[in-house]
Amino acid sequence: MTAIRQRWHRSAAVVATGVAAFMGAGILAAGPAQAHKPGWEVDCYSVSVNLTNYNPGVENTIKIEAGGKELLKQEKFGAEFNKKLDLPKHSEPLEVHLVVKAGDGDQHSRDERKMSPVCEETPSPEPTPSPSESTSEAPAPSEEPSSAPKPEGGGDDLAETGASSATPMIAGAAGVVLVAGAGLVMVSRKRRNAQN
Repeated sequence: MTAIRQRWHRSAAVVATGVAAFMGAGILAAGPAQAHKPGWEVDCYSVSVNLTNYNPGVENTIKIEAGGKELLKQEKFGAEFNKKLDLPKHSEPLEVHLVVKAGDGDQHSRDERKMSPVCEETPSPEPTPSPSESTSEAPAPSEEPSSAPKPEGGGDDLAETGASSATPMIAGAAGVVLVAGAGLVMVSRKRRNAQN
């Protein structure tokens, strides 16, 4: 009976260690995602700002200028700030200046500049000639069959592989669990041999 209890205790210890290792790996992987994330993009028409994971208990502010002129007056925000602003029309590259001041420290503040390119004007369509102006006849369509086979069912869709960004984290956690379990098994065997 004592041997059965010892085996049960060893199995429980292996499972508990594996669960603890898996939880620890998950916490470590989630840690960096909690950091301040200042994200912003500039194109020829607009500027999009996406700030996340800021401290809502302090005063955070944001201000944006375009071409030296105020585009967004200094505005307070909490944990997040999401906004898309239209840029003025410009015939040469326009400098966009973002200033984010985080209330919990300068290391989370941002003072960055990006350039907005000039938008390309879409050319107006050329007028089509009237039937009386057209002198050439349209070429007859080729009657040779196309040599390239067409895929069935439209064929433009790609197969999904099932891979995701979580795969490396799961594989890493599984490795930690295996190593921890093997270590516990070896320790319990040494103890048993020492008792015998």
